[in-house]
Amino acid sequence: MSNPPRPDGGRAALAGFVTNRLGRNASRQAAPRPEAKTTDASVQKFESLPGYRELRLQRSAADLIGLGNPFFRVHETRAGATTRIAGKGFINFSSYDYLGLNGHPDVSEAARRAIDEYGTSASASRIVAGERPGHLSLEQALAEHYETEACVVMVSGHATNVTTIGALLEPGDVIFHDALSHNSIVTGAQLSGAQRRSFAHNDLDALETLLGATRHEHRRALIVVEGLYSMDGDAPDLAGLIALKQRYDAWLMVDDAHGLGVLGRSGIGLAEHCDVDPRLVDIWMGTLSKTLSSCGGYIAGPAALIEYLKCTAGGFIYSVGLSPPLAAAAEASLALMHAEPHRVERLRQNGHLFLSCARKHGLDTGTSLGLAVIPVIVGDSLKSVTLSDRLYKRGINVQPIIHPAVPERSSRLRFFITSEHTPEQIRETVAAVAEELAEIEKGGSLIEQLMAKRGKP
Repeated sequence: MSNPPRPDGGRAALAGFVTNRLGRNASRQAAPRPEAKTTDASVQKFESLPGYRELRLQRSAADLIGLGNPFFRVHETRAGATTRIAGKGFINFSSYDYLGLNGHPDVSEAARRAIDEYGTSASASRIVAGERPGHLSLEQALAEHYETEACVVMVSGHATNVTTIGALLEPGDVIFHDALSHNSIVTGAQLSGAQRRSFAHNDLDALETLLGATRHEHRRALIVVEGLYSMDGDAPDLAGLIALKQRYDAWLMVDDAHGLGVLGRSGIGLAEHCDVDPRLVDIWMGTLSKTLSSCGGYIAGPAALIEYLKCTAGGFIYSVGLSPPLAAAAEASLALMHAEPHRVERLRQNGHLFLSCARKHGLDTGTSLGLAVIPVIVGDSLKSVTLSDRLYKRGINVQPIIHPAVPERSSRLRFFITSEHTPEQIRETVAAVAEELAEIEKGGSLIEQLMAKRGKP
């Protein structure tokens, strides 16, 4: 029989309510190899895996104070600015559909035509099964968007970063990345075998100090940043990064997954936002799952880079080609983004309205630019989870982001704004956040509440 949770385990349990796999956590160290065959059969049970008991403890602690699980809820309709869960309508702030293109008639029709012509699958990797016209036309459209020579699309955004970084760098090389880089960037850097150097978020002075101290020790160097940071909603100084990569002879890679359709007056991305020639960036990375309302990832850059990746990157060679209807949907979405710039402007207006309302209510939005990603920083994991639960009960769906996904003092709710949210929905939501947060803070320590539920003094 397992031991009961310790009375003082409530905070740790609830603080881990979001599984550690949602954050930028360090890789787990491998267990030491046993010298002889173990006789303990229990280690072969899945329940014995590291962290499993912790997950059960987290769930038990949440149940004690009546918190529902905010993850893996079933959405019964297309989730955009609104959604339906368990038969109830919600204002939804947990969707990447920034420009409202998922389900657009032109996008859906493009996917249907691709299904009629090519079916639902590419059937094998592109190196085995060959190309489909939709792969090539989507890649050409993305290359034109970034003003690069070529592009390659892959079936997973996460795998695109991992396999690209892993293919380009190796032991003897070095990778410099922002401290708040996405898990896929960190994982790719770790698997490459190159040295990894992390610099303080958006701190180019710190990056230059690292470059000056260590660049000369390595053969190749890669600097990796994001266009729009998905936890904080801020962006880097692209012109400054280009100056550093040129000064220290390094490649510059920009993960513009959240920037496409959001940054810049027409949604081009970080280059337009910073008024910089996109051709000065060596590697543009992005995903198809956000503004482009599809699924997958891409790399745009010089022709030699793309040819190399198509012949050496394991995540491309050994994965099935992108599904034809997904490629068609992404290409149609990109065309709509260019043809209907009012969507980007409406998104910008909505983001600025949310940010303005939040500040008027005294909410902490950190360094967000007030575009598609706006956090409300609560500073305590238990408060963040409780606040999310209270809003859910009021018909507002927004996810808590807590330790270890972010530092404990930076626990937050993360709001994804779309062009389809109405001003009324935004004002209503911000007012509800401020009201519920004030009620939580009036109610005293959540740890005290947890202990009282357990009958502890």
